[in-house]
Amino acid sequence: MSKAYIAIPTYNEAENIGPLTREIFRHVPDVSVLVADDDSPDRTGDAVRALQKEYPRLSLLERKGVRGFAGAHLAAFDAILQNPSVEHIVTMDGDFSHHPRYVPEMLKAAEKYDLVVGSRYATGGGVKNWSMRRRLLSRFGNLYARLVTGIPCRDVTAGFMCIRASVLRELPWRSMQAQGYAWLIELKMLFSRAGAAIAEVPIVFEERRSGASKISRSIIAEGIIQPVRMRFKK
Repeated sequence: MSKAYIAIPTYNEAENIGPLTREIFRHVPDVSVLVADDDSPDRTGDAVRALQKEYPRLSLLERKGVRGFAGAHLAAFDAILQNPSVEHIVTMDGDFSHHPRYVPEMLKAAEKYDLVVGSRYATGGGVKNWSMRRRLLSRFGNLYARLVTGIPCRDVTAGFMCIRASVLRELPWRSMQAQGYAWLIELKMLFSRAGAAIAEVPIVFEERRSGASKISRSIIAEGIIQPVRMRFKK
């Protein structure tokens, strides 16, 4: 039996969560999945409950009245780590940007590494169906964050990760300050500063299949400011 959990934060992903769940259990049938839903108006939670009848290893964490990318991840970590037998936590988006076909390879690499990143910018990785503006924004953002923080990773803004639970338990992840996607950089910095072994597995990142993107000006602004704060935070 797998001792891995997949954590999926969701907000308005009712159209995607069903197909995604089926693909996850097709590629890694013995994994457990926790969906942390931020009170989605499109009733994503109801969609997950319907799926639970078919997939007993699927669970739902409903965050009533609260929303936030970082908060959803932290709540998922807190719930998953209550189980002492969990060895790895995989984080992935709920919109098919991160395809489940990469999870077995990431879990295999996690046997040797503390943090495995599903990387768009490792050799063999890439993006699909992105505009030139989106490509340039991502490339610049990654280069900027890498130079400022010194994290030894090509894709520091990646949200597709496989985390060794025993290492996460020893890190001060509950005190992380970033709220948006900059949280992904902060988490990698925690692992890097702790001397954790980090590896990257190349993936092709695909634009969401349906629904609206969550990227906003405030998220971009945080991505500029937070790396500087992280760099000088003790």
